[in-house]
Amino acid sequence: MKSSSLASGATNKAVVAFGSNLGDRLANIEAALFKMRENQLHVLKLSSLYETMPMYYDDQDPFLNGVCQIETPLEPLQLLDILQSIENDLGRKRLIDKGPRTIDLDIILYNQAHFKHPRLNIPHMLMLEREFVLRPLADILPDARLPTDFSPTAPYRQISQLLEALPGKDATMSPVTVLKPEMPLIRTRDVSRKTHVMAILNLTPDSFSDGGLHTAKGAESIKTTVANFIAAGASIIDIGGQSTRPNADYLGPHEELKRILPIVRLIRQMKEAENVAISIDTFHSVVARETILAGADIINDVSAGLLDSRMLPTVAELGKTIVLMHMRGDPHTMTTLTDYPDGVISGVARELCERVRAALAGGISPWRVILDPGLGFAKNQQQNLELLRSLAQLRERTEYSPVLRNFPWLMGPSRKGFIGNVTDVSDASKRSYGTAAAVTASIEGGADIVRIHDVREMVQVTKMADAIYRRP
Repeated sequence: MKSSSLASGATNKAVVAFGSNLGDRLANIEAALFKMRENQLHVLKLSSLYETMPMYYDDQDPFLNGVCQIETPLEPLQLLDILQSIENDLGRKRLIDKGPRTIDLDIILYNQAHFKHPRLNIPHMLMLEREFVLRPLADILPDARLPTDFSPTAPYRQISQLLEALPGKDATMSPVTVLKPEMPLIRTRDVSRKTHVMAILNLTPDSFSDGGLHTAKGAESIKTTVANFIAAGASIIDIGGQSTRPNADYLGPHEELKRILPIVRLIRQMKEAENVAISIDTFHSVVARETILAGADIINDVSAGLLDSRMLPTVAELGKTIVLMHMRGDPHTMTTLTDYPDGVISGVARELCERVRAALAGGISPWRVILDPGLGFAKNQQQNLELLRSLAQLRERTEYSPVLRNFPWLMGPSRKGFIGNVTDVSDASKRSYGTAAAVTASIEGGADIVRIHDVREMVQVTKMADAIYRRP
């Protein structure tokens, strides 16, 4: 049966569910999405990824699952042929019904159509009992209404209602984010998750806190420093070649690369750094490209792509993770741009929401986005403190939270000027106690990553704060 809402040759909107639990699950999913685009299936919306336990056949590993909405001129069976061809190209073997698979691609919706064929039923017949389909579907189509059964006359209900009525639902099912394939996924809504420590490695002579500390050292000394960071518990090394303190001198991308590219290569050769992510603190797309090709995993952009229009498409093309930090202006103008008429929480939420949408529209996958509210950047003393005390509100309780809540958050209070002002400590390198309090507040508010200078001390702080605020 083909309903009138199927349009041959016209532009149709379909929703495809995807999942993998064999081999490199993430690589399988990203390869499938790449091949879908190669076959002129235009991806309009992409959900978060969720790690889920298997259904029906239990003797298999957990899945990564998500959904995407696509635009296509193809009719359902033509679309099915393309998707099954992609599955075959990626090595899917149909040995056990609902068993392990490298990739699974299912058409679950097609326009508003009801379609019945020996090869395909739309809507997907098992969709309503699968939380791992309904929850990501709610990410991309929160207002959609689905049939409560599969007859053309079935009543429709909102996805949120269907989820609520689902027996055995997991309200804590967490979206996941990728730091590096060899590292555990970040589970943003998992109340037992551990906080990641991002260690700062400044290769600048003019950083506000430790300018020149590492640039004066040779390669072997930097290797020792990095090895000590890792031994202390850092899981991310954040390398910066250009200071972003207020009124810092502007450095071109080629000079920045001269400073940091050799160090990226050096760290990538270290055995102890195999399971540690390398992050690059830059707002230059040229620097992002060259350092990623040399082995970097994350681009930490203080401007969230605003200072270089090629940044977001570059990170998307190379398939890496980006930190989108909130900032206004640039290091020379940001201190004058602290007016938030609706309050700093609402202002930061709105402006970060705009950058998230730009990143997703630019082709960056949701599971490769991390957010940072930008402590010390275009915020005054009280605004910085408000962000620290209200991170949970920023994440969960603004009108922009439906866009922001599924992403992990990075907080970077380390040795910042507002800490010095509160504690009356002018020497930035001696602000560790104030930093410890700010790190604790960040974790209480739900931060997933803290960016710090004093690695050994702050790892202890994160362990204690995790023990208090993260439920086992």
